[in-house]
Amino acid sequence: MSNFSLSSKNVKFIIIGLMVMVAGYILMIGGGTTDPVVFNYDMFDFRRLVISPVLVILGIIIIISAIMHKPKNNEEK
Repeated sequence: MSNFSLSSKNVKFIIIGLMVMVAGYILMIGGGTTDPVVFNYDMFDFRRLVISPVLVILGIIIIISAIMHKPKNNEEK
């Protein structure tokens, strides 16, 4: 991995950030209804309106910080 611009630690953080984002998107799933006459209040749930977007934004922040972090010289050896 000497020619690769990111260290293995950075790649691990990128994968963690992607998993956090996927968890946020999974928490957004649901809230629909099969009957168009009945209104389903589950789409205004705290989980879908607050927790999911926070997880997605947290995942983006983790990925950006993992990409921008410069590894030390002794860290690669």
